[in-house]
Amino acid sequence: MKTDTIFYSIFQSFPSIFFELINQSPEDAAGYEFTSCEVKQLALRLDGLFLPKKNDPDKPFYIVEIQFQPDENLYYRIFAELFIYLRQYKPPHPWQVVVIYPNRTVEREQVLHFSNILTLNGVRRIYLDELGENAEASISVGIVKLVIEDAETAPTLAKRLIAQANQQLTEINTKLDLINLIEAIIVYKLPQKSREEIEAMLGLNDLKQSKVYQEALEEGKLQGLEEGKYRAKLEAIPRMIQFGLGLEAIAQLLDLPVEVVQQATRQS
Repeated sequence: MKTDTIFYSIFQSFPSIFFELINQSPEDAAGYEFTSCEVKQLALRLDGLFLPKKNDPDKPFYIVEIQFQPDENLYYRIFAELFIYLRQYKPPHPWQVVVIYPNRTVEREQVLHFSNILTLNGVRRIYLDELGENAEASISVGIVKLVIEDAETAPTLAKRLIAQANQQLTEINTKLDLINLIEAIIVYKLPQKSREEIEAMLGLNDLKQSKVYQEALEEGKLQGLEEGKYRAKLEAIPRMIQFGLGLEAIAQLLDLPVEVVQQATRQS
């Protein structure tokens, strides 16, 4: 698993972490959808894109780039993608570019062409090794820092974050999802160790055997099963239309509201 994939997985599962990382309220995440977007010219792709769910001109959209290796062309590519995206989609929001680096030595500023752009309020550069006290106080920021932590010290930080989650979080599913995410990062960082060894290292054996964990796990499986059934129903709608069935008949056969069937036909 690449580092950028880890970050995009984190932002997909816990978008509030991104907003806390850029010193915004974690509650802002409720108003955004994390996605990717292809811009047609030159076949460029914005891999990380936080789009507001409502057309609120006061809310910016965020282009997110994770950069853990030096890249002389990074800013040429990012700003090319930004302005092609603006031309193609003309979003009703101001823009923000957020680049996340492990440290300053990785960055290639290309001062000749980008010194003025990089000072704009719309550009944020985050260096994970400079998070300081934020990483100590916040579980979310601490999880981000865990990604760049040395393999030798990562288990210690992971155990501290798990203890924080147990102490500070009351919603059981959120707590378990975060703990599972912490464990997944350690599995990535220590590929020579088995899952069982890592569970023992992090003190997760008792937690995973607990009744609360098992019930939450079962609930998650059931929820995933229900979501799978729902997606299957939506995928069946276009084919049923091809066979000449009307919207109301489809809705009755699939046990779905007519409005949902109508929406699915517009998207197909």
